[in-house]
Amino acid sequence: MQGPEYQSREGPRPELKHPIPMHPRVGFLKPLVTAANIEVGDFTYYDDPDGPDKFQEKCVLHHYDFIGDRLVIGKFCAIAEGARFIMNGANHAMSGFSTYPFNIFGHGWEEGFDETTWHRELRGDTVLGNDVWIGMEAIVLPGVTIGDGAIVAAKAVVTHDVPPYAIVAGNPAKTVKMRFDQRTVARLLQVAWWNWPVDKITRNLNAIRGADIAALEAAR
Repeated sequence: MQGPEYQSREGPRPELKHPIPMHPRVGFLKPLVTAANIEVGDFTYYDDPDGPDKFQEKCVLHHYDFIGDRLVIGKFCAIAEGARFIMNGANHAMSGFSTYPFNIFGHGWEEGFDETTWHRELRGDTVLGNDVWIGMEAIVLPGVTIGDGAIVAAKAVVTHDVPPYAIVAGNPAKTVKMRFDQRTVARLLQVAWWNWPVDKITRNLNAIRGADIAALEAAR
């Protein structure tokens, strides 16, 4: 039987760490992530049989405060087991003959290292829009922006920006299909249902799940 924290007809509370009773592998990330350089929107979840609590340790790699890059994830995203976000700390300087990071090992190898050669490799924040689905073991490289409503296939390696409502697959990931025609995508981005109050989303779930763009526009 569900406890009182789950009994609501207006959707689950976004601050719940484990919103599905007796299914602890799924967790809302916003209350689970503590890193200052990771921002997560309401109702975005991670699914992992080992539990979602270690998302930032297992899935966000080479993310160092001193670099200043952020991982920004929107609302209502679904992130499957084994997804990885590779951040800018993984980059090596590529302007010389070797990409080996001699300087980090010290003992004289740090002398003469030009930090600007490394800074030139930084690609900025990694940003996921709203209502994005990241498949199992997908990899997202630094500085990529994934648009609202996009789907990243399992094991895809995302090296470039993904348009809103595109489906991408492969290594490197390429657009294999658009979920909707261009006009419908524009209308959906204008509606931006994910920014509505939860009670309004609840009242309009049939339109959201049923692809009724006219109803969503009327509700807006």
